[in-house]
Amino acid sequence: MRSLARFLAGAALAFVLAPLAAAQAASTSSGHAWPTKSVRLVVNFAAGGSTDVTARSMAQKLGETLGQTVIVDNRVGAAGNIGLELVARSAPDGYTLLHSSDGPILINPHIFTMKVDVAKELLPIAPTAGAALFLVARPGIPSRSFQEFLAHARANPGKLNYGSAGSGTLQHVAIEMLMSVASFKAVHVPYKGSQAVLVDLLGGQVDFTVDLGAAIPHIKSGKVRLLGVPGKTRSPLFPETPTLIESGTNVELTWLSGVYAPAGTPSAIVTRLNREIGRIMQSPEAKAQLDAMAAEAVPPMTPEQFAAHQQRARDRFGAVVREAGIKAN
Repeated sequence: MRSLARFLAGAALAFVLAPLAAAQAASTSSGHAWPTKSVRLVVNFAAGGSTDVTARSMAQKLGETLGQTVIVDNRVGAAGNIGLELVARSAPDGYTLLHSSDGPILINPHIFTMKVDVAKELLPIAPTAGAALFLVARPGIPSRSFQEFLAHARANPGKLNYGSAGSGTLQHVAIEMLMSVASFKAVHVPYKGSQAVLVDLLGGQVDFTVDLGAAIPHIKSGKVRLLGVPGKTRSPLFPETPTLIESGTNVELTWLSGVYAPAGTPSAIVTRLNREIGRIMQSPEAKAQLDAMAAEAVPPMTPEQFAAHQQRARDRFGAVVREAGIKAN
């Protein structure tokens, strides 16, 4: 009877503990619970920018969910490559992650000699936000729509100029893509930062550019003219302005920021992070913050979907870089 009692007690205990053990195993690395210490989230751009602000807000909520502090660590330099390479070379244990915008992920591999293979050594976990993009021109341009602008540009090949934050930046590659698809030519004027481009656009020294949101107040005041939105849908800020696709030019740019981990990070950790980040970024609080930055929440993607999206975009940007002969500054 004692043996039977011990057997039944042991079986009951095993029945109770089995779900707990399974749950723990689903979130472990090499048999150890994760996370048991703080997680470092590397941001490869300076504090205060949209990539950093999004990361800090998300990190606070993620830390609350994980039960551990998520520390934001800005590692700036080499167009985002310093922070990216640091994470790619870190231990794949879930304790060092990267929050980056698309530039270092999609464009840098095509214009820099990098120390890591982004496609193989960084694991996409989840997107966090989509950046709003606007095709804008100085008011002196005799064009009030993209179609009028296109007709003017084609009639004056090489006489218009466009500004970018530097060779190989989003603005540069996006406009080269637009010129290739829409069959017109303009002169590239590289600056050291997008703010300088906006200053000269307002001053009339730059004819047009692609803006990531800094020009919004000037669009509203009429100091800058909005020609089109190179996204899938119209901007809720300017619902009367057609997308470039609606205007007859097949240019669609979805510019994402997202979280990445070193390749080899256990799938259970990646799955959990993907689920929690998706939930956080779809919250009303996150959406309100993104709206204030002229950004938008991205529909949740699985890690596999995010990786496939990024690879398609990397291939597309690579083709533009090669065709236009784009080099880094």
